[in-house]
Amino acid sequence: MTRSICLYFVAVLWATTCLAQQEIPLYKGAIPNSKDVPNEEVKRPGDIVSTVSQPTLSVFLPPREKANGAAVIICPGGGYSVLVIKREGYDVAKAFTDRGITAFVLKYRLPSDKTMTDKSIGPLQDAQQAIKTVRERAAEWQINPQKIGIMGFSAGGHLASTVGTHYEKALIENPAQVKLRPDFMILVYPVISMGEKMGHAGSRANLLGQAASADQIALYSNETHVTPTTPPAFLTHAGDDKVVPVSNSLAFYETLQQHGVLADLHVYAQGGHGYAKTPAFDEWFGRCMHWLKQIEMVP
Repeated sequence: MTRSICLYFVAVLWATTCLAQQEIPLYKGAIPNSKDVPNEEVKRPGDIVSTVSQPTLSVFLPPREKANGAAVIICPGGGYSVLVIKREGYDVAKAFTDRGITAFVLKYRLPSDKTMTDKSIGPLQDAQQAIKTVRERAAEWQINPQKIGIMGFSAGGHLASTVGTHYEKALIENPAQVKLRPDFMILVYPVISMGEKMGHAGSRANLLGQAASADQIALYSNETHVTPTTPPAFLTHAGDDKVVPVSNSLAFYETLQQHGVLADLHVYAQGGHGYAKTPAFDEWFGRCMHWLKQIEMVP
């Protein structure tokens, strides 16, 4: 078989496949705010990972003929204790690529005094680095650098909303001053607040410690950090969520409205935490795609 024929078949295979996946290290050199300790990452049944200390970015490319230039970085949930990386990461990435959107699953560091000097900023550093990386390599991945959003589930929603409300202060090396503001946020049953009233106690303890100061709690209660330049947001939550109260999404939506930020909120009567049976994935994800069209992120 000649070289040209081989290349032809490779090109056909690439064009017809649903996605192309590659996992890359998030940082090219040393990981900031990281201690020199062994990698003790554990992959549990169901593609749940724990003790993450070496962050990565998994790249999911849509077929070339479908690509529309939009991109989303996905932050799985897990209470800042584990990452539900398949159901709230890889599976969702595939759904985006089916619709022409390039997707990235962020395996961010889980807060730990053992692996980080300051565990409270580790996940945010990784999320900022992910946005920086995608913007810097936008041409390579055929992405419009003005159409890069961030998505998060549960505690991953807290991380995504932190990125969207704390982007003005870079916690990573950024000499070229690459824009760290996401162009949109998608928040699925998110933790928003770190407060006692509606925050998720486990997420707060894992990120800030058992004896978090009032200043730390205020800093990471994202409903208090919305401004008119906060990115547009899509939120969905279940009214019967017993793990992360729906008041998190309600408070964030209300504050977005007060500041004139475009936002969509879909509250379902049933669904609990995790949307295991209801609402169906196509139901809430379809509404999300409709919203992305409304804000002109996708055609």
